[in-house]
Amino acid sequence: MKPLTPVTPGTRVVLGVAFFVLFVAVWSAATFSGWVNPIFLADPLKMLRSGWTLLTEMGFARDIGMTVWRVLGGFAIAALLAVPLGVLMGAYKPIEAFFEPFVSFARYLPASAFIPLLILWAGIGEAQKLAVIFIGSFFSLVLMISVTVSNTRRDLVEAAYTLGVSDRGLIRRVLIPGAAPEIAEQLRMVLGWAWTYVIVAELIGASSGIGHMITDSQALLATDQIIFGIIVIGVIGLVSDLGFKWMNRAFFPWAALGK
Repeated sequence: MKPLTPVTPGTRVVLGVAFFVLFVAVWSAATFSGWVNPIFLADPLKMLRSGWTLLTEMGFARDIGMTVWRVLGGFAIAALLAVPLGVLMGAYKPIEAFFEPFVSFARYLPASAFIPLLILWAGIGEAQKLAVIFIGSFFSLVLMISVTVSNTRRDLVEAAYTLGVSDRGLIRRVLIPGAAPEIAEQLRMVLGWAWTYVIVAELIGASSGIGHMITDSQALLATDQIIFGIIVIGVIGLVSDLGFKWMNRAFFPWAALGK
């Protein structure tokens, strides 16, 4: 094992699964042995039984669907606005000088701090939850895309101008294609952040969603249900992350050649 030396795909899968097996083994040992009070940490079997009850008898599948819809909706709105603005900021320095100070300021503001205002402005409906995800995703995404576009190789830009490309053509044929693989990776990362924001949004003033179920379970000291909800979030997030990676490899196969 040497620094930065890649491993085969099969080895990567084995090592990844091995960690989950070890994690469950430690969890099982701590709970089944009685070392941890079940009030504070339910064992894996009880968690699975409670999860099945949630799905089959308590309508938890609908809560999962609502949370997924909120994440995808808020993230899609943020991406649709952040990508073009980030490209323009990276391509045109006056636009960057105009927007960058405010965007840099806004990205340090925690999205959860806006919840009281958003409830006042939009109520406790879906608009408020989508707005929390949008605020948490948009500003960071804009800056990341702007930096990526502005770091386009200068030799490519100069070669394009030498060949007679227009300013608009430079953006369309050089800057965007060159930055696209990294922008796709940034979208994948920010989608993961969106999951943290939706749970925060659902903890306050929600009548559905995974966060709402976790809040109700906390009042009942039902750690088995809380853990199941957390695991569901992790599984959905992992699936979406793997899906994003697969799409990125399919659309930008050249980006992985140097890794």
